[in-house]
Amino acid sequence: MLRLLKFLGRLAFRLSAAVVGLVVLAALVLAIRYWIWTPVPVASFYEEKNVLNWGHRGAPEAAPENTISAFKAAVALGADGVELDVMLSADGEIVVIHDYTLDHTTDGTGPVKDYSLAELKQFDADYWFSGDFAEEYISERIPTLQEVIDSLDPSVFLNIEIKSESPATDGLEKAVVQTIASNNLYERVIVSSFNPISLIRVKLADKRIDVGLIYAPDLAKYLSKGWFIPILRPEALHPRYDMVDEAYMEWTRRKGFQVTVWTVNEAADMSRMIDLGVDGIITDRPDLLGQLLMGSGLNYSLSSRPTFD
Repeated sequence: MLRLLKFLGRLAFRLSAAVVGLVVLAALVLAIRYWIWTPVPVASFYEEKNVLNWGHRGAPEAAPENTISAFKAAVALGADGVELDVMLSADGEIVVIHDYTLDHTTDGTGPVKDYSLAELKQFDADYWFSGDFAEEYISERIPTLQEVIDSLDPSVFLNIEIKSESPATDGLEKAVVQTIASNNLYERVIVSSFNPISLIRVKLADKRIDVGLIYAPDLAKYLSKGWFIPILRPEALHPRYDMVDEAYMEWTRRKGFQVTVWTVNEAADMSRMIDLGVDGIITDRPDLLGQLLMGSGLNYSLSSRPTFD
């Protein structure tokens, strides 16, 4: 019996050592891959711009957020691209809305995922909007991703944020990838998320799609410190703007990441980001950012933006 216990003890030790060895080896492989890897620049986004002007959920100070009107308003106010949030309806349609529940921006209540697209279309998407022109948007509805794509000029860039907090998937990533492919959006789209697992799924589904990892200092440490960056290997990083300083930009430039900061609404903060040399700024105020970019001497012109009827 004693001999058997000794044997089992030695076996357990060897198995434990083997597991530790495999973990160390995997970590070493990841480290080497990350060390020798340089992301391919998202060149198509920056052919004519030093800093990309992104309208956050469109232009939420001018029109109800994440609506067709908000996206058109953002472009009219000088945005080069629009940032929008997507999730799935109960029947698997990609809808554009930020919150997981309807209560904040519509007259509906409860989780978005509990309603079919037809049911979601019955809610007012401007219900809580209090802008100066609120009465103009009384017919706004929650749009689908395809409706947004169809409504915008092909020169407008799209930052599609996948809303997901789970390591599991409901099929959203696959649906977004299929929509990008069917509309041939590769040269004008980046997919972003706080959830690195979602972005890994996007990359596994279609390596041609550029991805950007969103993070902030108040998240869990493994997210706020970007522990998934060596595994995901994104083309871009999307930090909250107060995380960015000269040291951060020096690191990202050395590594080759594109940097887009969010959500920057004050002129002083915008100017600081411009001076630091970020590649993109997500803002609720694309008109203000456009004015600052013109004043900075960088290549930017409001007159170059498309107009809509």
